[in-house]
Amino acid sequence: MGGAVSAGEDNDDLIDNLKEAQYIRTERVEQAFRAIDRGDYYLDGYRDSAYKDLAWKHGNIHLSAPCIYSEVMEALKLQPGLSFLNLGSGTGYLSTMVGLIIGPFGVNHGVELHKDVVEYARDKLDSFIKTSDSFDKFEFCEPVFVVGDCLEISTDSHQYDRIYCGAGVQKVHEYYMKVLLKVGGILVLPIEDQLTQITRTGQCTWDSKNILAVSFAPLVQQSRADGDKSDSVQLPSSILATCIHYLSLTLSLPPPHLTCCMSLPLSACSTINLGHLQSWPLVFSLSLCLSLSLSLCSISNFGHMHMYPLSLSLSLALFPSLSLFYSRSFSV
Repeated sequence: MGGAVSAGEDNDDLIDNLKEAQYIRTERVEQAFRAIDRGDYYLDGYRDSAYKDLAWKHGNIHLSAPCIYSEVMEALKLQPGLSFLNLGSGTGYLSTMVGLIIGPFGVNHGVELHKDVVEYARDKLDSFIKTSDSFDKFEFCEPVFVVGDCLEISTDSHQYDRIYCGAGVQKVHEYYMKVLLKVGGILVLPIEDQLTQITRTGQCTWDSKNILAVSFAPLVQQSRADGDKSDSVQLPSSILATCIHYLSLTLSLPPPHLTCCMSLPLSACSTINLGHLQSWPLVFSLSLCLSLSLSLCSISNFGHMHMYPLSLSLSLALFPSLSLFYSRSFSV
């Protein structure tokens, strides 16, 4: 699948062509595509094909055509702070672009069946972080890649704001992927020869929209002998995402407010070298106190600067009990 736009001489030339053909339509998506050179994800000796609008495959390594990735990135409607799951994450090219948009308060997970491809993706990610001139220009959410069958994800895994599947999905597996979405979340996947955008509108309701006619290789499942029990895929937990989730449920605060409240204690942990699991109850408790202080001012209509010390003092009085409570919560 591909060939919808003219070949480029380099990555920027390719992006110019995708913009001209209206495959790339938003500034965020354009910046992500320009920041990561598609050619860096090709094996040596094959880079000459990197800037053509064509899919590429070598063994288990596969890249979709640039026009497909463009449509996927636009259809996902990415924003800072979202959680993302890539089913069949492959080389990590798409996941890395997503990480540039969702930023440090996002969650970025990928599941890939083939161990050699996961190792390849991790090598490419490491190279991007260490050598790319554009890495320092973005707040990045580093992808975490897991080896496993994406149709065997543990049932106790949390839900995601955005999901993409990079292989042809049979109709029988559509519901399995849809329930991994949060309400309001978006799933993009190829199904019945259509790249499709599915939005979860309620606990049991979804809206579907066909984006583009496509031809994808079918999703491959882990082979096993008859009677063998399948291995459940355990996705990494995100303590930061859990903190933000609890704050949101507790105070019904918007994401920018939560990000602001998290930034000070996170910076403190980094400064005094407390960036490990045991410090997170302290981080979360302090964040909640800061959130409470701001919320008390808002709820009580005390929107004046001289009232903040009083509201902060009231909130900090709860700090010891909160810290003890969340120490127990995070240790479960």
